[in-house]
Order: sequence, then C-alpha cells, then structure tokens
Amino acid sequence: MNLTGAGKIALILLIAGALGAGYYFFGPDHEKGGTETTATSPNTEATTSESVASDDNTASSESSSSSSTAASDNTSFSYTAPEPVDGTLKGVVELGASGFNSFVVNVDKDKNWKLEKAEFGNSMVIENMASDYDIRVGLKKYISGMIDHGVSGKNIHFVVSSGALKADITQKIIRVLKDMGYMVNTVTPEQEGTLGLKAALPAKYYDSGFFTDIGSGNTKIAWTTAGGGVKSLEASGAKYYEKGTADDTVYEEVGAKAKQVPNSKRDICFIIGGVPYDLAKEIRNGKERYTVLKAPTAYKLDKAKAKAGGNIYKAIADATGCKTFVFDWDANFTIGFLLGLK
Repeated sequence: MNLTGAGKIALILLIAGALGAGYYFFGPDHEKGGTETTATSPNTEATTSESVASDDNTASSESSSSSSTAASDNTSFSYTAPEPVDGTLKGVVELGASGFNSFVVNVDKDKNWKLEKAEFGNSMVIENMASDYDIRVGLKKYISGMIDHGVSGKNIHFVVSSGALKADITQKIIRVLKDMGYMVNTVTPEQEGTLGLKAALPAKYYDSGFFTDIGSGNTKIAWTTAGGGVKSLEASGAKYYEKGTADDTVYEEVGAKAKQVPNSKRDICFIIGGVPYDLAKEIRNGKERYTVLKAPTAYKLDKAKAKAGGNIYKAIADATGCKTFVFDWDANFTIGFLLGLK
C-alpha cells in the first residue's frame, strides 16, 4: 500500500493511540484503575458504616438512658442481707378476704432474718370454710403445716391486712382463731407502711432511701425519721380503676405524697407489692433476692391493674427523682410485724 507522507503520519498516530489504550486497560496500573472506578464503593461503605454506628450509638444511648433512668445502680447495686445467728423459727399468717399468705422466717436477737418458707394466695383454705366448724378444721390443718416445718405453736401469729377487715369471712375467721387461743392482730394502712419498711429497707439505707408498697387496695410510702421513728403515708392502690378514678388524678395524688419524702432519702427505694412483683419477674436473675426494676416507661403494660400500678410507680419516680427501685422478693409487712415482737 503506497502512502503519502501525510498518510504515513496518520497511520503512525493511529497505531500509537491503539497501543496507549491497550496499555491503559491491560497494563500494570489496571488494578489501580479498577480501584479508582470503584472509589465510590468504600465511600458508600463508610457512609453506611457511619449510619450503622450512628444507629448503634442511638440504640446504645437509648439503652444507656433507659438503664440509668430505670436502674442506674443496676450493675453497682450490691447488698447481702446479714444471716441470722442462733435464730428462732417464727411463723406469720396474713389473713385476706380471698386467701392466706404465710411466711416462716428465722429471726435472731438482733432482728436479722431469713425467709425459710412462703405460701401466697392460699384461697382453698377460705373456699372450704362455710361454717365455724369448717374454719376450725381448716385452720388446724393449715397451722399444723407450719408446725411440721419446725415452728412452735406459740410462735405462730396472725395479722389481718387493712384491706381485709371489712370482709365477712375475715371476721368469722378472727372469731374462731380467738376461740382457739390465738391472738389476731389488725393493722392500719399507716402501720402496714411502717412494718413493711422494717422488713424491706435495710438499716444501711435508712439515711439515703425510702420504702414503697404498691398494693391493690392502697399504696404505702414510708421513710425513717430522727430518733428511730417512721413516717408512713397512704395513697391509692393499683385497683383504683375499678372505682372509675382517672389516671391523672391518682398520678397527682400519689406524686403529692411522694414529694414529702425528704430529699436526702431519695437515692434508692426498696419496693414490694403485686405490680412491682410482676415487673421484677420479667428481669429477675435466677433466684436473686433483690431485683432492680427498669424505668416505669420501659415496661409494656397491657392489663388494667398493671397499667394502674405502673402509673403509681411512675408518679413516685417522677415526684422523687429516684432512679433506683429495688424489689425485695422476700419482704412482707407481716414479717415486719414479727421483727417488732420481743
């Protein structure tokens, strides 16, 4: 092929261009070129990574917030109740309109105690008590179970809660027990708060904590005062909804009572009661005696009583600013009654 000078120059340029393109796509820097074409991929991954990290931080922040609001001392709270030394077994039975709660505890001279046995909501006893004779037979059988556990008959006591006094069956049981030679003790709501505090609030926390019992019929809030006394207040209980009372009304009422807790005693609250029991059950670790509750707003409550109890719990938390609520699995106001005996 005969080419003119200009043609030869054009051919040389065409070949040079083809060689350059080949070198670009297949030469030693090809991997670098590929990396550059995908340079947006690491940036996208970085953005995604930052987004995930942000989400994680948000979740962590929310978790941390929930943890600190609910139980900021959950990991640091550590308390072991002192064991009784050379103690005596004592039994106490709480009489209610729908059943008995009974407790056998080992108590020493310094009022250190340990729960040995507990029975809750024994409704069968009352359901079979139609006559005085049935009551007597049923009580003897019930009492013998405590004696079989090692409790002396003279160390078995009966306490009627303030909410059960008006029930007809309770009055019949009280009469029969007295005929059998047993002393039956009645308590007011304020006394229940005082006795509950004696059982649930360790002496170590007298100066920094208070006590709460959210019951169905009423709520008790108590704290220690100068000279070894106890101040106890009563508020609405978790079944207030049955009376048609509004949540806001109870929230304000309970909050007003809780605000009376001295500022110095709001660091920690030891709490008992039916609704707190259900809240603690969700997060209990094994058989631990003390469970730190989550924040009131951290629970998903759907049943009427649970919602009402949660409203009371929130009112107390908001009014006091307390962030550490410790549920005691063993304490009960009737045990506080035992501790008050000589």
